[in-house]
Amino acid sequence: MHQYLRAIGFSNIKSREQLQKVLEKVVAEASDKVFIESDRNSVLVEYSKDFADFIGITVRGEFDIDNKFSYEFYYPYCKGIHISTEEEVSIERHAEKETFAGVCDDIKVGVSLIFYLQNVLFYLKEKTKEKFTKQGTSVMLSGLSLKGNIMFPINKNEKEKQKIQKAAMTRKQLIAAAMQGDEEAIESLTLEDIDTYTTISRKILKEDVFTLVDSYFMPYGVECDQYSILGEIEDVSLKKNSLTEEEIYFITINCNELLFDICINKQDLLGEPMIGRRFKGIVWMQGKVNFPE
Repeated sequence: MHQYLRAIGFSNIKSREQLQKVLEKVVAEASDKVFIESDRNSVLVEYSKDFADFIGITVRGEFDIDNKFSYEFYYPYCKGIHISTEEEVSIERHAEKETFAGVCDDIKVGVSLIFYLQNVLFYLKEKTKEKFTKQGTSVMLSGLSLKGNIMFPINKNEKEKQKIQKAAMTRKQLIAAAMQGDEEAIESLTLEDIDTYTTISRKILKEDVFTLVDSYFMPYGVECDQYSILGEIEDVSLKKNSLTEEEIYFITINCNELLFDICINKQDLLGEPMIGRRFKGIVWMQGKVNFPE
């Protein structure tokens, strides 16, 4: 069973039989269906059902020539509602099954951003078109979390906020120049990182690390689409799973100036989320790629 079912309000599913009943409900009462002809004389199909706004399960399978549906796999999802990045995206197929990962080099994050692609069949449809292009795409990121903590924000006055924004803008410009091979930009970034390391090494002896680090976005574990994040809460709402009635937090997070949405079971979140506070946790990153018309 998928471990992230818990994040969307299915923490009580313990057996394959319980799971099968939920999946049958998704297929029978799907709120969204997508079909595409495959090259195996069959039709690929995705059934998706929302159990709360923007939160649900997708079941994927195929119809054979006898119109018999064969179930292949499923995954829980959280749909992002904000444009997270408009950088160019590469899409690669996973080895073990027909699922795909999106890869995006966004200078705001500082690492290659890898996410589980949600709208796979739409991508496969687009790829068959003569005028298919990855130019002009945008990505709506989202994430599922099994455990998180709410932290108070770092106290900053307006002058300090403006200084941080200016420094972030300068750093993005330097990173963009460094990616083009500018040696001066590379040297400036290297010196800046050394200064930052020296400052933090000195302060951390007397101060807590989370009073020094406002946000971070780091790869986590062996799964390439899982990240450890710390970011500021921009918006929060409490939703209820229509089947299990478990409560789920739907939180919009600003992390390293990257805006995305996550959902987490209320019982797995320590603290009360409020706008301005910070969320710290591990997320499985998903994303929907919007292709140009």
